[in-house]
Amino acid sequence: MSLTTEHAERYRAISARDTRFDGQFVTAVRSTGIYCRPSCPARTPKPENVTFYPTSAAAHEAGYRACKRCLPEAAPGSPAWNLRGDVAARAMRLIAAGTVEHEGVPGLAQRLGYSPRHLTRLLNAELGAGPLALARAHRAHTARMLLVGTDLPVAEVAFSAGFSSIRQCNDTIREVFAMTPGELRARRRGAIGAESGAIDLLLPHRAPMDAGGVFAWMADRALPGMEVATATSFARNLRMPGGPAHLEVRQTPEGQLRLRARVTRLGDLAPLVSTARRLFDLDADPQAVDEALSAHPQLAPRVAALAGIRVPGAADPHEMLIRAMVGQQITVAAARTALTALVEHLGERTADGGMLFPTMAAIAEHGTDVLRGPAARIRAITGAAAALADGSLTLTVGDDTAEQRERLLAMPGIGPWTADYVRMRVIGDPDVFLPGDVAMRAGAAASGLPGEAKPLAEWATRVAPWRSYLTAHLWRASPVRAPRQTKTIPKESS
Repeated sequence: MSLTTEHAERYRAISARDTRFDGQFVTAVRSTGIYCRPSCPARTPKPENVTFYPTSAAAHEAGYRACKRCLPEAAPGSPAWNLRGDVAARAMRLIAAGTVEHEGVPGLAQRLGYSPRHLTRLLNAELGAGPLALARAHRAHTARMLLVGTDLPVAEVAFSAGFSSIRQCNDTIREVFAMTPGELRARRRGAIGAESGAIDLLLPHRAPMDAGGVFAWMADRALPGMEVATATSFARNLRMPGGPAHLEVRQTPEGQLRLRARVTRLGDLAPLVSTARRLFDLDADPQAVDEALSAHPQLAPRVAALAGIRVPGAADPHEMLIRAMVGQQITVAAARTALTALVEHLGERTADGGMLFPTMAAIAEHGTDVLRGPAARIRAITGAAAALADGSLTLTVGDDTAEQRERLLAMPGIGPWTADYVRMRVIGDPDVFLPGDVAMRAGAAASGLPGEAKPLAEWATRVAPWRSYLTAHLWRASPVRAPRQTKTIPKESS
């Protein structure tokens, strides 16, 4: 697409104040020195005065400040970082996960396979801002969210957002928003109702949203003691770098999603918010997905009935791999029973009596005492846990999709279904299809699509790059709860 065509399309979006594009780019206006979200209610500027940037960090680096009226930092995140698989997209996912705060730019660069200098050049060329500026923009967004959504003192806001000092936080907020933290907090509407010790935040997302479908998915798989799911909420314990944390996502009567969170270390809050967003696929572009799928007569009724379907993400990549391996070739209920035993026997108890998923070291050492089933499968699970524990197998939200799949397939007992399912859940790849999944094939047959793996996979290419969402629809359409078909564990591993 030429720059002229892209500029014209984006200008039409801001002229229509189209909320679908909020978070996908920002509009910088040379005559005012301000950047806005596409749906900003202010008067539409002249085309010659407008420059579009992929991120607010790029606009800020170019000398613009955030609009006080539309607060572009409050928009949902861009779906591009999951749709794209390039280095820039992987960097954005890792930055949101707190990699720069915990490991610095050298750690980010190492994860992506570049030197810090080359990564900075690459991101500047692609996104208009380097890793430090992008991480700084993410901290500013988190600080704004906490100032508006909580009663936390400014000092706690600063460290929760990842700033190294209160002064750095204050300076950044003034520079980005042209307001002091107190002035920004004064703009909030309504009372804050979080219970003592908890942080309660709004999770913005694009409509429509099939939240009930995600809550039902979580309820089917919730592990007692560690996770609790209802028709309108999901809560769980998980490990963060600073210690145990707890999150609860709930749907309000007004249809909003809110996050209640507790963390051991304030600096873990921003990555925890990113985790919650990945779990509920809140940065998706549901209108684009629904439009693409409903163009096919076989899928149109499904999309009309389940507008805004989401593909649930993963709270922890390592945990996700173990859960997927345990779930190979058995029903969801059977997998839940096996995983519950794993948590009960090998998990760690939190201070409030809840449970954490076992560490990979614990599964590697003691998994054979708890897991039941074929010996080869148990060895495969404990072997994967050992590889994750010692670092010989890496698995992160910032992985290259093809490389992650190759690494997983090289492990004994991991076949295409498991590798692709993990890619769908961990990275959030929107274009994964699982033709070997029995339940999905049953849903395809019930929807008037081919019920056999090969012709179904061929048909699914028509809806690329949204095949993960096709998979979700076909799961929901399945009339049976069948075990999944996966690659058989090789004889040499038995």
